[in-house]
Amino acid sequence: MALLRPLLTALALLTCRPGGSLGCALPGSHAQVSRDNLVLLGQMRRLSPFLCLRARKDFRFPREMLEGGQLQEAQAAAAVLRELLQQTFNLLHTERSSAAWSPAPLHGLRSGLHRQLEALDACLLQATGEGERAPGMHGPALAIKRYFQDIRVYLEDEGYSDCAWEIVRLEIMRALSSSATLQDSLAIKDGDLGSP
Repeated sequence: MALLRPLLTALALLTCRPGGSLGCALPGSHAQVSRDNLVLLGQMRRLSPFLCLRARKDFRFPREMLEGGQLQEAQAAAAVLRELLQQTFNLLHTERSSAAWSPAPLHGLRSGLHRQLEALDACLLQATGEGERAPGMHGPALAIKRYFQDIRVYLEDEGYSDCAWEIVRLEIMRALSSSATLQDSLAIKDGDLGSP
């Protein structure tokens, strides 16, 4: 729990800020859902990570793209955040993930991610207008997609073992925690999604 507390605090701080730079406001429950998601990921632990040291892998999460200020436009940052949430949801919404973890926390996590995606989609739709499309898949959003592809390949190579799923669980916690900086940057930008 000691490791989880700083992650929860960072996620709570970033999601509690108003989402004015998105050109819309995310619901007040968005911050709570983020905290709940991290708690649920913590509850999904089935093995001690120390038992899985040999299964460790550096998935090379594109942290520098998210934290290094490379995402100057709110639309691009929102697209990357959306891709991160969607890829996490897709990974956890498989038959193999259902076999790896207890149903209750997994269902709660899936529901939380789904709610976050719906809120972000509604916000993006409001900000870009119904007739306009959000930015396409390029740059950092594409890097997120590749990152999750590496995770899927790893799971397959490891035979979807319990240790492989534990390593992936920790990696997802790291990725969702890193998204705090990205979400924070969305909250403090001066412009909105409609700006060029």
